[in-house]
Amino acid sequence: MDAQTRRAQAFKALHEREGAFVIPNPWDAGSAKMLASLGFEALATTSAGYAFSLGRPDGAAGLDDTLANVRAIVAATDLPVAVDLENGFADAPEACASSLIRAAQAGAVGGSIEDATGREDSPIYGFEQAVARVKAAADAVRSLPYPFVLTARAENFLHGNPDLDDTIRRLKAFADADADVLYAPGLSSAEQVLAVVQAVAPKPVNVLMSGALDLTVAQLSEMGVKRISVGSALALAAYGEFFRAAEEIREQGSFTFTRRSMPFNQANQLFKG
Repeated sequence: MDAQTRRAQAFKALHEREGAFVIPNPWDAGSAKMLASLGFEALATTSAGYAFSLGRPDGAAGLDDTLANVRAIVAATDLPVAVDLENGFADAPEACASSLIRAAQAGAVGGSIEDATGREDSPIYGFEQAVARVKAAADAVRSLPYPFVLTARAENFLHGNPDLDDTIRRLKAFADADADVLYAPGLSSAEQVLAVVQAVAPKPVNVLMSGALDLTVAQLSEMGVKRISVGSALALAAYGEFFRAAEEIREQGSFTFTRRSMPFNQANQLFKG
């Protein structure tokens, strides 16, 4: 059995066992190694965190850049890696499906596509097109010689349309289109999370834990959530500390931030492995 098949089977098994698991979001090979060292069992990339590392806003890293980052993260650890493919970097279902296959070729064993268009004037794909895109992606990944976990995202809550009924309608249709995991980022209450979980059961649900939602892993697991991610939260934590440290130097002329920094030897040892 090759390494990708082993990772794919391990990732699939995480979605089938009892309880929830956390899938944190590295933005590069270094952050992936740090997360692996802490004992996490799988990783999912963050499009925003990666774009920030390139000096770009979220959504401004193209498919080729994204896949290069996937290859670097896959090479950095033995963990299963899922990739944030945004809208599949395409509108057409066939092109979206092609992006999933390319992600698999880069070493990913899972990936997500969203129904957000990336356009301010029309931020969410129409219902029929959104479902067709998921169906094409699902058909494509089923052709792979190992299980590839496809996550379908309904993005209403991130784009000024907190319509739970429409979000659930879309998620149920994505489930019927053969998505493996359902995901509605931006939910802000336990009641909303529970409504989504119950609506698409027994399909696994991914919940984004950043922003207004204040729940623990144990609470989410009890509610029936299967997978918990943090999106760009870890990248923002790292960049926030970097910015505050640099701001201290520039504005106060002091270096107290060094007292909180990770010791050099600890960081160096992490990256030797």
